[in-house]
Amino acid sequence: MNEKVLEIWPEINLIENSSLREKVLKAWIYAIENSVLTIKDLQTIPFSLLLKDCHITFMNHKRTAVQLSVDIAKRMKENFGDEIQIDMDILIAGAILIDIGKLFEYDKVDGKLTVSKAGKLLRHPFSGVAIADRFNLPPEVLHCIAYHSKEGDLGTRSVEAIIIHHADFVSFEPFKA
Repeated sequence: MNEKVLEIWPEINLIENSSLREKVLKAWIYAIENSVLTIKDLQTIPFSLLLKDCHITFMNHKRTAVQLSVDIAKRMKENFGDEIQIDMDILIAGAILIDIGKLFEYDKVDGKLTVSKAGKLLRHPFSGVAIADRFNLPPEVLHCIAYHSKEGDLGTRSVEAIIIHHADFVSFEPFKA
C-alpha cells in the first residue's frame, strides 16, 4: 500500500524529516483502508460534492493545493528572506493532510457517491485532526488541518496555515461559479 499511496502522493517525498514523512504516509494509508473510497476513486471522484458538474478530481485539487503552498512559501522566503520563518516540512505535511478527513465524508449508496453520516455531523477539518493525531503528528500540522478551512477564520493561523488556507481556496473558488 505504501507504493500505491506514494504514486498518488509523490509530494510526500518532499518532506525532508523521515519520521514526519512516514507519519503522513501512514495516516493516508489508514484513511484509505478505513474509507469506502479506493485509491482509484480518489483519482476520479470530484473534489467536492458541493459543486454541481465538478470535473476536477479529488487528487488533482489536493496536489494543486500542495504545489501552490510550496510555490507560495518559496516565493515568500525568496522575497522576504530572514524576515519570515516558514517550516517547509510542516507546510508540506499540513497541505497533504488538510482534506484527509474528507475520506470519511463520502459514502457509496447503490454505486453513487453521497455524503456519509459522519460527513453530515463532522466537517473534514475535525475528522482530519483526529486521523493525524492518531499518528502522533506534531501540533503544528494538526493546526494546519484544523485551520485550513472556514472553521479557522475564528482563530489565529500560523504562517504555514495561512499559506495552505489560501492555496486551498485558490484551487477551489474558481470552480464554485
